[in-house]
Amino acid sequence: MKAGSPRGARTKRRIMETAFDLFHIKGVAGTSPDEIIAASGTGKGQFYYYFANKNDLVHQVLESHLDLIETGKAPLKHDIQSWDELELWFVQHIELQDRFRMARSCPFGTIGNGLSEQDDLIRVDLCRIFEAVKSKIAAFFTKEKAQGRLAPGVNEEALADYCLGVVQGAMIMGKIKRTRQATEVVVGEALAHLRQSIRSVP
Repeated sequence: MKAGSPRGARTKRRIMETAFDLFHIKGVAGTSPDEIIAASGTGKGQFYYYFANKNDLVHQVLESHLDLIETGKAPLKHDIQSWDELELWFVQHIELQDRFRMARSCPFGTIGNGLSEQDDLIRVDLCRIFEAVKSKIAAFFTKEKAQGRLAPGVNEEALADYCLGVVQGAMIMGKIKRTRQATEVVVGEALAHLRQSIRSVP
C-alpha cells in the first residue's frame, strides 16, 4: 500500500491518531508499538512501512501537531486577538481535561514528563511546539503593549511563558485531584494576575 494513496494516507493517519491518544494516556515510554498496532486495527507490516521505529512515529506525530498549531488548525485556538480570547484559551484547556473526566493532563506535558536523557529528538519537537504556542501568545501581548494597553515594563515573552507554565501546572493539579475545580482555581488566579498588567481594559 503506497503512503501517498488515499487508503494509505488514512491508514497512516489512523496509526498516528491512535498513537497520540495512547501517548496522552500513558506517555511515550509506557506505550509499545504492539499496543498502537492493536488499538489502530493495523498490522506490523503497515506500521513499519510508514515509520522506521517508535521514535520516528513520535516525531511524525509531534510534527503533525506543530503544523496544526502553526497554521491555526489545532483543536485549541492559540491565535489570540483579545483578552476574552486569552481567557477562552485557558478555559479550553480546562474543557479538554474535563472531557477526559480529569484523568489526563496536557498531551504534550504528558509526553514531556516521560522524557529520559536519551530522548533528545522528542525534547526538540516538544520545544518547537511550546515555542510555537508561546510566540502566538507573546504576539498578542506585543500588540497590546504597542497600543498602550500593557504596562511599559511588562515583558511579553515572560508573560507568555507564564501562561504556558500556569496551564501545565493547573492541568497536573486537576489530574492529581481529579476535579475541575482545582484547575479552575489556578487559572482564575492567573487571569487575575494577568489583568493587573492592563493599563486600560480594551
